[in-house]
Amino acid sequence: MHFIFEEGGELKGASAIGPAVSTADFWQAQTQFGKRIKLKAKEVWLKWEAGDLAKLMESAKELAASIDIDFLWECSPDQEFSFEEIAKEYFGDKPSTEQLIGLAMALQNSPIYFRRKGRGHFMRAPEEQLKAALLSVERKKQEALAQEQIKEQLLAGILPPEIAEQAQLLLFAPDKNHFIYKALASASSQKGVSNAQLLLELGAIHSALEIHQGKFFKEHFPKGVSFPQNALNMMNSSVVQHLEKDLPVASVAAFSIDDASTTEIDDAFSVTLQPNGNYQIGVHIAAPSLVMSPKDALDEVASHRMSTAYFPGGKITMLPKSVVDVFSLEAGEARPAISLYVEVSPGGEMISSPPHRTVIERVPIQQNLRLHEIEDVLTQAYFDDMEQDAQLDETKGSSVDSKTKAIPFENELKLLWASAKVLFAKRQEVKVANGQRAEQLGNSDPNALLRDFGFSILNEQGVTIDPEEILAQPVNDSKWQVEITPRSRGSVVDTIVAEWMIFSNQTWGTYLATNELPAIFRAQQGWGAQRTRMQTTPCRHEGLGVENYAWCTSPLRRYADLVNQWQLIALVKNGMMAKLVAPFVPKDTKIMGLCAEFDARYTSYNAYQQLVERYWCLKWVNQQGLPLRLQARTLKDGMIRVESIPLRLMVPELANTRRGVSVEIEIVSTDLLNLNAAVRLIELHDQQVSGYAPDFNGQEIDAEEESIPQVELEITAVPSDETENQVSSVTRDPLETPLS
Repeated sequence: MHFIFEEGGELKGASAIGPAVSTADFWQAQTQFGKRIKLKAKEVWLKWEAGDLAKLMESAKELAASIDIDFLWECSPDQEFSFEEIAKEYFGDKPSTEQLIGLAMALQNSPIYFRRKGRGHFMRAPEEQLKAALLSVERKKQEALAQEQIKEQLLAGILPPEIAEQAQLLLFAPDKNHFIYKALASASSQKGVSNAQLLLELGAIHSALEIHQGKFFKEHFPKGVSFPQNALNMMNSSVVQHLEKDLPVASVAAFSIDDASTTEIDDAFSVTLQPNGNYQIGVHIAAPSLVMSPKDALDEVASHRMSTAYFPGGKITMLPKSVVDVFSLEAGEARPAISLYVEVSPGGEMISSPPHRTVIERVPIQQNLRLHEIEDVLTQAYFDDMEQDAQLDETKGSSVDSKTKAIPFENELKLLWASAKVLFAKRQEVKVANGQRAEQLGNSDPNALLRDFGFSILNEQGVTIDPEEILAQPVNDSKWQVEITPRSRGSVVDTIVAEWMIFSNQTWGTYLATNELPAIFRAQQGWGAQRTRMQTTPCRHEGLGVENYAWCTSPLRRYADLVNQWQLIALVKNGMMAKLVAPFVPKDTKIMGLCAEFDARYTSYNAYQQLVERYWCLKWVNQQGLPLRLQARTLKDGMIRVESIPLRLMVPELANTRRGVSVEIEIVSTDLLNLNAAVRLIELHDQQVSGYAPDFNGQEIDAEEESIPQVELEITAVPSDETENQVSSVTRDPLETPLS
C-alpha cells in the first residue's frame, strides 16, 4: 500500500512495510527517500495499492508543473473543496492516481492562488487579493533583477545612481530587507570589504570623516545637531528680568581667562583689597540654573545632550546660543553668577577666618582676557621682574599703579599665581600623606612627551574652516589641511585656573556633603576599571589630593555642573532647610539616574573626540607624504607615541622593549576609515628618555590628567577638570579631562 502525506509543507510519498490494512490508525512505512516512519492515518492525503512509488511521484511532479494554475483557479468553486473534487473538474470524472497526486502538488505549491484549509482541502484566494499578490510577486522579480544589476555594477567599479542617492541612509539607517541594501551587502561581501569601504572607494561617501561623524550623529544626535525651533523662547523672560532687577550687584571688577574663540565663558576671577591689608579673591561662575528647573523645556534639551561635545574643528553646545548669550560672563555686562569669596594674605596664604562665602549675585565683568595675549608673557620671571620693579618704585617713592601695565590685571594675576602655588603645595602634601607621588609645578621635564596639541582645520587657502561646515552632513574634507601645534603644560595661567577651579569644586562639594545634599561627585579611589567615576555620594579624589570633589564650575557646558549648581543654590537660599526644597533630596533615585546617564554620555563624547583627533593625526601624516619617517617613544606592549603629534601606533617588534625608549619609525600607509597605519621600525635608540611621560591616552601617571591644566586654543575645546573655563583643540587624557 502506498500513501502521500505532507511533511514540512511538501507532499511526499511512502509505502507500507509488510501487510497493511487500509482502515488502520497508523502504518509502519518507508518514504520514497528510504526513511522509515510511523505514518498516522490522519496525516495521509491519499492511499492506493499498486504501482512503483518512485516513478509515480516523479511523474506527478512533472504533471504538477504543467498544470495551468490560472485556469485551475477559475474553475475552482468559491467554497472550500478537496483536491480530489477539483481533480474531477480539471481532468474528468475518473482522474488517475498520478493526476490526483499532481493536482494535489500543484495546489500545495500555489499558496497565492489557494489557501490551505486542512488536510487536502483548499479554498481559492479572493480575486482582489490574488491580483495584489501577483503584483507583489512581479515586483519582487523585478527587484531581484535590479538587485543583481546593481551588484554587478558595484563589482565593476561603477556607482549606480540608486546607491549614490541613498549612500548615507544605507550606512547609518539601512533597511536591510530592501533590495538596494542587499545588493550593496552582497557586493561588499564578495569583494571582502565593508559597506562603508566600498561606498568610499566608489565616491558615494566623500570622506572617512563623513562616516565617523555620521555614526556619531546617528547615535547621539539622530534629529540633527540644531536646537529645536523654539529654543529662543525656552527661557522665561520675566525670570530673566527679575534676575537683572533683584539680584545684588557685586562690588568687584571681574575678569575671565579664555581662548579667543571661547563662546561659553563659565567663570571669572576678581581680586579686591580689604581694609586689613589682605585680599578678597572671588571665583564667579555663570548661573544658568537660575532660569532652569528639572523637567522644564530647557532642561529637556540640556539633559538630552548632557555636555558640550568637542572635537577638532568644532563643538556641539549643550545649551542654545540664546541661553549662553544671557549667562556667558562677557565683558561690559553684569551677569548672574554664583560667587565663592575667600580671603588671602598678600603672600597668597589662605585666611581661615572669616570663613569662605558663597553668594548669588550679578557680577560686573570688566574684561575677557585672552590666552594668546597673556600666556607666553605671564611667566615666573615676569612676576619676579614685577617684584623688583615694585621694590625699586618703593625706594624711589613712586606708585606701581602709575606705571603702564603690559598685561591687564597683572597685579591681580600675580596674587592669584601666589595663592595657586600655595593651593598646589597643600594638595601635594595630602597626596604624599596618602602614599602617592607628588607632582612638580610647571613643566618639570623639557624632555618629556608633550601631551597637549592644538588642531587647526584649514581650507586650500589656509583659512580656518567654519565649524558649521565641518558639522554639515555630508562633509568632504579631501582638500582640507590640518595643523597640529604642540603646547607644553604647566604655564602660570594654566596653574592659576587649574588650582582655583579645583579649590572651588572641592569647597562647594564639601559644602554639599556637609549639609547631606546629594550631588554628582567626581571620585577617584582604589584601582580598576571604575577607579575614576561619577557618583552621588561624597568620596576622595586621590589623584587631585582632595575630598568631596564635585564639578560645579562649568554649568554652561556640563550637565553634572548644572545639577550641582541647582543643589548649591538651594543650599545658599535655604540653609539647613535645603534638604526639603532642593530639586534632588537625599536618596533621590532621579539624581542617581542622571549621574549614570551623564557618565555614559560624557564618556562617549570623549571617545569620539579621541577618534577624530586620531583621524586628523593620520591626515597630517598623509599631508607630509608617504612613506614618512618620524621619531617616537615606546609605551607598552608594542605601542608607541609619535613625538611630534598625539598619534599612537602599534609596532609588534617593540612588544618587549622598555618604556620611554626613543625609536625611529617609518609610516608606510594609512587607513583613515579603520584609523590605523602600517609602520616599519627603522632604528631603536639605546637609551631611555629622561623624565619619561606616558602617552596622552595612557593611564600610567597617578591621576595627573586632572591636576595638569589644558587650555582651549583655536578650534576645538578639550579642557581638563581644572581649566573648565578654557577650551579648545587641546588633546587630553581621556579619563579626567571634562569637556569645556
